[in-house]
Amino acid sequence: MTLTEERRPARPVRRLTEPDPASRSRGGQRFLLLGLVLASAYSLFPVWWLLVAATKDRTGLYQSNGLWFSGLHLWDNLHQLFTYEHGIFLRWTANSFLYAGLGSLGGTLIALATGYGLARFDFPGRGAVFACVVGSFLVPIALLTLPLYLLFSKIGLVDTPWAMLIPCLINPFSVYLAKVYTEAGIPYEILEAARIDGAGELRIFLTIVLRMMTTGGATVFLLAFVNTWNAFFLPLTVLRGEENWTLNLGLYNWTGKRLESGVDLTSLVLTGALLSIVPMAVMMVAMRRYWRTGVTLGALK
Repeated sequence: MTLTEERRPARPVRRLTEPDPASRSRGGQRFLLLGLVLASAYSLFPVWWLLVAATKDRTGLYQSNGLWFSGLHLWDNLHQLFTYEHGIFLRWTANSFLYAGLGSLGGTLIALATGYGLARFDFPGRGAVFACVVGSFLVPIALLTLPLYLLFSKIGLVDTPWAMLIPCLINPFSVYLAKVYTEAGIPYEILEAARIDGAGELRIFLTIVLRMMTTGGATVFLLAFVNTWNAFFLPLTVLRGEENWTLNLGLYNWTGKRLESGVDLTSLVLTGALLSIVPMAVMMVAMRRYWRTGVTLGALK
């Protein structure tokens, strides 16, 4: 070792330091916020396009910018929509409310009763029944459309409201949610106390279980309502006459008239599609307190 090497100062050792947790947290929050903004823009983009398109007449619809307004013709489109073919659009809207409202209400009551029975009663074959329930909601509804049509044809229910209402009453996924909510929100002690006081099982379900299952029932009803309101393959198969059509099926029929008879009803279809999302938006806003708590409860379970 030379004298020069002995006098050379030693280099300081660089120590690796961990990044500041606060900076990492801020970076993660910014990334999450950016992702939420992009997801919201992606979700709202079709709604914006539909809103803009519903305010245009036929000329503006095809010759103007698709993402901006070109004259306010919304009221004219609404007037034509409500008066075309003697107001058949209002009939389709009433049918959709009937199928989605009444069917979802009945399906919710059946699902709550079934889920309560699976969660709080011990009987032979309960595990097999629950396995069948889980396996049933994994089957797409489109695969069941043809069997339902053949069944309803034999018993004479095709082209009647019952062909839509009966399938809405049976929803395996709603049964699964009801079972989860019952296990999380209905303690055994309350049921046993009611039985000791002499209450029957029907009274316990109607006066105790249903009241404690308000959040879960609202969530089940909301999901069933949206699913029935947006149904397409089932009404397309089992409904023939225009007077029994749903809103989606009627608007779909109007889109085909341009090819069949040369009548362009695109403006009416877009205006009707815009109106069709209003009931679901109102339902989501009115019941947001229930479904938000219900979804959180189901996720924790």
